[in-house]
Amino acid sequence: MATFFSSGAAVLVVLAVLAAEGLWLVLVRRRPSAEIAAMLLAAALILLALYGALVGAAWPWVAAPLALSFPVHLADLRRRLTRS
Repeated sequence: MATFFSSGAAVLVVLAVLAAEGLWLVLVRRRPSAEIAAMLLAAALILLALYGALVGAAWPWVAAPLALSFPVHLADLRRRLTRS
């Protein structure tokens, strides 16, 4: 199990589940794809940063998706608040 987590494979599994959830919401629940992308993108970026940290990527490859996740999250919050 230690190798599963330290190699980043666990993060890839979570990313796959996140992608499957997005597809399910778009194809089965008929939610707009732009809405789903806005909702899941921040989480995907944080997971990519975690993956980079686990596999020993250079710090810019960890910092960039982590830094991008914050404005993406704020944009999603703004979209949700203005919609309701």
